[in-house]
Amino acid sequence: MNQVVELILKPNFVAEVSKGYPLILKEAAESIDDSIEEGTLLKIVRPNRKYIATGYYGKQNKGIGWVLSNNPNEEINEAFFEEKFRQAFKKREAFYQKDDTTAFRVFNGEGDGIGGLTIDYFDGFYMVSFYSKGIYLFRTPIFAALKEAAANLRGIYEKKRFDTNGQYVEQDDYVAGEVGEFPLIIKENGMNYAVNLNDGAMTGIFLDQRNVRLALRERFSEGKTVLNTFSYTGAFSVAAALGGAYETTSVDLAKRSLPLTIEQFSVNGIDYEQQQIKVMNVFDYFSYAARHQLKFDVVVLDPPSFARTKKMTFSTSKDYPKLIGEAIEITASNGIIIASTNNASFNMKKFKTFIDKAFKDKNKRYKIVEQHQLPEDFTTLEDYPEFNYLKVCIIQLLK
Repeated sequence: MNQVVELILKPNFVAEVSKGYPLILKEAAESIDDSIEEGTLLKIVRPNRKYIATGYYGKQNKGIGWVLSNNPNEEINEAFFEEKFRQAFKKREAFYQKDDTTAFRVFNGEGDGIGGLTIDYFDGFYMVSFYSKGIYLFRTPIFAALKEAAANLRGIYEKKRFDTNGQYVEQDDYVAGEVGEFPLIIKENGMNYAVNLNDGAMTGIFLDQRNVRLALRERFSEGKTVLNTFSYTGAFSVAAALGGAYETTSVDLAKRSLPLTIEQFSVNGIDYEQQQIKVMNVFDYFSYAARHQLKFDVVVLDPPSFARTKKMTFSTSKDYPKLIGEAIEITASNGIIIASTNNASFNMKKFKTFIDKAFKDKNKRYKIVEQHQLPEDFTTLEDYPEFNYLKVCIIQLLK
């Protein structure tokens, strides 16, 4: 890990990296030695070998590594990570002081200066996610630094979110401190959610949707029927029910979604038997709802970027207009569609073209009444909006 390899940038990439672009693209390098091991430090230089930045080699779907520093004398060690963590945690001071929200992001990758690394806070437990083998090989100084910098530290868990031969690497997630009792009940704007930090790649809630769940609860739920598709553990359904929805319907293909959704309703004192929970393919449910002439006041669309079943494959970059089109068919007049995607391969402008195409294909009128991107704890780089991956449009179907 202490080895340093020189990486020469192609001339047309020098200006961008010099100005602060954090991602090291494979095509930006003059050449890559296949023998370089992930976790190797990179001295990034111009074609004339003049220093630009220090980074690390770590392959993930976005590139081959990330810039860490533009100071040639800065060492990438425990002190480096501790200072980055302290700066990031200071930005979230207001979140630490909230009584009604006890889960949030405290370190957001390149937005806080270390691409490929995120840290989420769950009521005293810190969950560290590594997105490449390269950054994972720094785990010893990272965890030592976190123990020094973290406030209200109860315990540390980790997630290895990089894959090996197409498979995510899973292991015992506990690292240090108190061993949590799961599910852990956290609060989000006064709502309760059950989370598990030691059960696979996901925890039971996507923290980046916090503001969207609040919007649904406060402005779009009272007295409404709400359909929550790709519902996972039913977090949007809980928000709708607590917002006074007449009834929620949660649809997800995963069998685990049923007990997990029941659990989320139960920790909020909601009678799950008064709600609908369907374990089935979302597109099959759209067909079922259309056949039975069901209409919903609110439809939530938050699909995975890519999914494959025995019958079909779904990609947000290709199939989102079709998804919205299906939703339009079962949305009541003047109803609401909450369309969301976390696919980083296209921007908000492109996403809006998907929405426009879907409504034109159905010969329907609409207006976007709200739009959301990543919440304030998910710090991003203002100069590089492509890293602000979340795109949410709240759309009203007009008569």
